[in-house]
This record gives sequence, structure tokens and C-alpha cells, in this order.
Amino acid sequence: MAPQGCARYRPGVRAPDVPDTLHESGAGSQIAALIPMVRRIIRSRVADHSSADDLVQETLVRVLGAAQRVEPGMLEPYAIVTARHVVASMWKEQDRHRRNLHRVVDPRLPEMADAELLQSEERDAVAQALDHLSERDRRTLLAHEIDGQATQSLAEELGSTAGAVAAQLNRTRARLRVEYLLALEKTEPTSDRCRPVLLAVSSGDRRRQREVDAGRHLLECDLCSRLSQPLLGRAQPREDEVRIAIKADADVVLARQGARELAIRAGFTRTDLTVIATAVSEVCRNIVRFAGSGQVLVEIVEHPQRGIQVVASDTGPGIQDVEQALGDGYSTCQGLGLGLPGARRLMDEFAIVSEENRGTTVTMTKWLRGG
Repeated sequence: MAPQGCARYRPGVRAPDVPDTLHESGAGSQIAALIPMVRRIIRSRVADHSSADDLVQETLVRVLGAAQRVEPGMLEPYAIVTARHVVASMWKEQDRHRRNLHRVVDPRLPEMADAELLQSEERDAVAQALDHLSERDRRTLLAHEIDGQATQSLAEELGSTAGAVAAQLNRTRARLRVEYLLALEKTEPTSDRCRPVLLAVSSGDRRRQREVDAGRHLLECDLCSRLSQPLLGRAQPREDEVRIAIKADADVVLARQGARELAIRAGFTRTDLTVIATAVSEVCRNIVRFAGSGQVLVEIVEHPQRGIQVVASDTGPGIQDVEQALGDGYSTCQGLGLGLPGARRLMDEFAIVSEENRGTTVTMTKWLRGG
């Protein structure tokens, strides 16, 4: 998650058990206790709750970074002043944006693309996709989808069972979706791994996805990453997980919101919601800043107790010195250096695995108190 010349983790290194002055002093708990007060200050000035939550998290990050430099007993006044400054900065940015808006707006709608041409391209893509199926699979699929023939009737013709025919139809549909997208893009897979990965994603087969290491391939292959989006969009999302591809600041916001919503379903308090969302935000910002792209998976776990687990991964250059990167106040070329140390303090468990030039994976967990 860091560029060349900045801190990078060593291969296979977990977060070290080094003394953490801020953590040992209980400052992490003190900062968490400030969240309700900070929220009241900001929401009294900002009506939009989504914007207010973002500002609360920004304030929390700044207080975390300055906690070691603030004298005992002065953390609360510092948080109050910081919250006011964050809100003032937002107002100043909004005012600058309003002043820089274009004075002339063209109200005309853009011309619609030629619908007939699009339909023709789609028909050609479907025909090409059907050509990639075997004769048996194509005949069975068309008999079921076009002629409406039941699976039991098809099973009798094929000398099989209705269940086996249904499974075959599901595999055929998954293959057809992949070939259709490739034909629509007018491209071919860039490697032998592409089709197996796309088929595993299209069928929703998690076991097969693990076998072909689909997650890493989607991070490394731009084509499959792009084609996987409509394939993943077909599946019904699991209620106990959120998976977001991270490429820009807008994705960081989506990940933060998804983590907060999942933590609500898990039963966390409002204070813990902010803590979890802030930790997710920080590791995702590291991905955007230092690796360019990656993904974050947030899910509800039940062992050994109920909690939220976050896995943020990328295929960036990695980090050479994990102890230095986790040290308070350390800055990786730009920014405040709060990402990893701050996330580590906010969560109950934190671990890092990295391989040089292959990427970094951060795994962190927050347990539900009394769970």
C-alpha cells in the first residue's frame, strides 16, 4: 500500500507486538468516548447526516494523530476546536465551489445513441456467445428457454435426471453470460486464467472462486475486473457481507457507508459504528493513495463471538518496514501517516501479510462487547 521509496511491508510479516504508548495509555478509549460530543457539535452545524458522519470521522482521525502531542486533560478541548475547524473548512470549500460554478449551463439533453445499432450489436454478441457453447448445451438451453420444455422432459430425452439437467442449464447460462460480455467488448481473454475466473464469478460458485484464486486475478487483470462487475451485480448480495472494489475516493465513501450499515445489523453501538467506519476509511485510503486499486471485504463473523471483520487487499508494491509503518506519527511520503496506526488502535485485532511487488492484505476485527 506504499509507493517505491516509502514504507513497505516485508513478505509474510504480521503486525509486531511492539509497545504502543498511545494504546497502552488508554488514549484510544478516551478518543472513542469523545465521539458523542463531537457528533453533537457537528450535527448542530451540519444538517445532512451523511456529511456530518464524514466530518465526525475526519475529526476523529485528526485527534488520533495529535493525541500524543496533546497534554493530559486537554484532549476534549482539542477535539472541540478540531471539530469546529473541520466544519469551517467544509463551509469554505462549498463556498469556493459555488463561486467557481459555470455561469452558463446548456439545458439540452444529449442526443440518444442509435437504438437500432445497439440492438444489432447485442444480437451479434448473443449469436457469437451461443457459438461458443457445445451443440448439446446449446440445444438444451434453447429448448428450455425458447420452447419452454421442462427439465423433466429434457432429462428423459437425455437419459439423465431433472436435477442434473437443471445444474447443466445453470452452468450453460453462466458460460453464455461470460461469452456474451466478451463478444460485446469485441475482445478475447488476455490469459488462460481469465475464462475459469469469469465462469466461477458468473456461476456464483464460491468454492470454485477460491480454487482459481479469483480475488487476486480480478485485482491483477483489468479486463476481468471490468467484466466481473455485471456478473457480480446479478447475484443477490449476502446480508452478512459487503464487498467494494477500491479505486478512487468515491469508493472509500461507499466502503465506509457499507461497513457502518453492516455494523448496525451486527448490533454495534453508535460509537463503535464510527470507530469501525473510520478504520475502514483509513485502510481504503491507503489503497487509493499507495496501490491505486484493491478491494475491501467487510463481513459479520460469529467465532469466537459476534463481530465485524475487515479484509483490505491490493496488488501494490507492499511495505518494507512494518514496524516503522505502524509507528505513531510516521508519514509515508504524503498525508498524516494515520492510516495503519490509527486503524490498529481502533480495532480489537489487526494483522498484516505482504509480499513485495505482489501486494498487501490487512485483516482487522472489532468484537461486539458482551457478544
